[in-house]
Amino acid sequence: MRMFEDREKAAEATFRQEQELAFKITARRNRMLGAWAAAQLGLAGEAATRYARTVVDAELGGGDRAVIGKLRADLAAGGVPASDQQLMRKLMAFAELARAEFQAAARGAS
Repeated sequence: MRMFEDREKAAEATFRQEQELAFKITARRNRMLGAWAAAQLGLAGEAATRYARTVVDAELGGGDRAVIGKLRADLAAGGVPASDQQLMRKLMAFAELARAEFQAAARGAS
């Protein structure tokens, strides 16, 4: 019976680690996307950093759709045309970059 309990605990720990990593990747992706959008809007320095945080916060409020909606609205208000498809492509590209960064960091820590 102990063996099954140990397996269950190991599976739970693995699941928890995977969920934490997914959250970190998404947050980094959104921060990068926010930094990109800030540059498109002409923001720099602390203003760009603050803006990127608002993009991260948008994810917490409604997922990818909320992020894309926020970016579309903000970019349109700033006179920067961008379609949902363009923004989704950027989101996916930054997701891959964030994932690669975490994988490289994990290899370096091993």
